[in-house]
Amino acid sequence: MTDNVASQVRVLIAEQLSIPVDTLKDDVTLDSLGADSLDRVEIVMNLEDQFLIEIDDEMAEKLSTIGDVITYIERLVHNKSGDK
Repeated sequence: MTDNVASQVRVLIAEQLSIPVDTLKDDVTLDSLGADSLDRVEIVMNLEDQFLIEIDDEMAEKLSTIGDVITYIERLVHNKSGDK
């Protein structure tokens, strides 16, 4: 499941920022990719829709690298599936 979540997160961010998905390494920051505040909001909304989760606004602001985003989404997805 981890690879699938990571892959989906990378594809979603790449599409939002109109960049090649293979440039999205774990240590790359959203800022370095040119993501402005509107891009970040849209990325969060799309992630919430994609994974049927809710991302806390305060936490969303702290997510800086692609790896941070993937780790956080994996945790939310894992916790959600554990609730069933």
